[in-house]
Amino acid sequence: MTTTSTILRFLAESSADSPGGRVSAGVVMKWIDEAANVVANQWAKSPCVAASFGRLHFMHPVMGGALVEVEARLAYTGTTSMNIFIEVRSGPQPGEAYQEVTHCVAVFVSPDDTDTPRPVDKWTPETPGDMALAQLVRGQIEAGRPGH
Repeated sequence: MTTTSTILRFLAESSADSPGGRVSAGVVMKWIDEAANVVANQWAKSPCVAASFGRLHFMHPVMGGALVEVEARLAYTGTTSMNIFIEVRSGPQPGEAYQEVTHCVAVFVSPDDTDTPRPVDKWTPETPGDMALAQLVRGQIEAGRPGH
């Protein structure tokens, strides 16, 4: 069975150049890309690249030394694309409740030797949570098309 999700967990590194000990948004975006890439590569069974990322809104900062959890879940597949929902959470100490930092949808493709996206297997949601997430992502795709 092909994996449709992953969770990366680690301690955020402190950086001397970040104001107030906060992790920069660029570092958080790198984590998002890495987690989504794991899911895309596993689903496509070949190397993948990011085609786009949805809107990111940071609700809380990530502080250096915080425990971080980056969860990526396959949410929808097109003919050649994979839409992956990513949520970043952090907690001040191991064992304490996480708070949501940000979430977004990333679109990944698996290019061939000519950089043309390869077809990907269709994903069918099975659980109520997967079905709701797929419906949400399909709605975002439709809303982004011209004429909507």
